[in-house]
Amino acid sequence: MFVFGFQLALTKLVFLPTSNSTASQNELAVAREILEIGAEYSVAVKDIVAFERYMSQLKCYYYDYKNLISDSANKYQLLGLNLLFLLSQNRVAEFHTELELLPADIIHSNQFIRHPLALEQYFMEGSYNKIFQAKGNVPAESYNFFMDILLDTVRDEIGSCLEQAYEKISLAEASKRLNLKAKEQVKQFGSKKGWKLGSDNFYHFANEAPKPKEPIPSVELAEQAIIYAKELEMIV
Repeated sequence: MFVFGFQLALTKLVFLPTSNSTASQNELAVAREILEIGAEYSVAVKDIVAFERYMSQLKCYYYDYKNLISDSANKYQLLGLNLLFLLSQNRVAEFHTELELLPADIIHSNQFIRHPLALEQYFMEGSYNKIFQAKGNVPAESYNFFMDILLDTVRDEIGSCLEQAYEKISLAEASKRLNLKAKEQVKQFGSKKGWKLGSDNFYHFANEAPKPKEPIPSVELAEQAIIYAKELEMIV
C-alpha cells in the first residue's frame, strides 16, 4: 500500500517531461524526492526488485535533468547505495559503468562513493578480511542490507576456494576463514554448499585427483626428427 501510494502520487505530477508537456522545476524536484523515498523504503523492506526500479528512474533526474534542477542532498548516498547493490550481486561490469558516470572529484572525495569503491578493490584483490571489517564502517544505515548480501557473496567465494585448496578442513578453521563465530552458522553454510562434516569434526572435500598425463614418447619423437632432417638434406 505504501509503494502504491507513491506511484499514485507520481501520476498527479508530470513524471518525465515529453515533447507534449513541460514539467516545472518544482514538479521535477517533488517527483525525484518521492522516488528517493521509494528507493529508501525498498531497502527497508528488503525489496531488491523495487529498489532497482526506483534507481533506474532516479538516474534520469540525477543525470538527464541535472541542468534543470539543483542536486538532491540524497543523490550520492543513493548512487553509492546502487554501486553497493551491484557489487553485492557480483555485477562488476555494471558497477564500473555506473562509476564512469560520476565526476572524478566525487569518486575520490565523497564518502558514499568511496565506500563501495574500496570494497570493489578489496574484492578484486581477494582481501576478504577487509570486506568483513568494513561491515562496521558503513556511511549510512541503509548500506547494511547490501553489505550483508555482499558478505554472503564473499563467503561463497571463500568456500569455493577452500574446496579447491584443501582435502579437509576443521570446523574451527572453516569458522575462522568464513568469519562466522557460531558453529551452527558454519554448519548451515556447509549444508548449503553440500559439505560433509565427518565424525572427526572435519569437512572432507571429495576432490577428484588429476589424471596423470601421458608420457611424451621421446624416443619416437627423436627418430621422427632424424628422418625429417635426412629428408631435408636430400632436398637441399
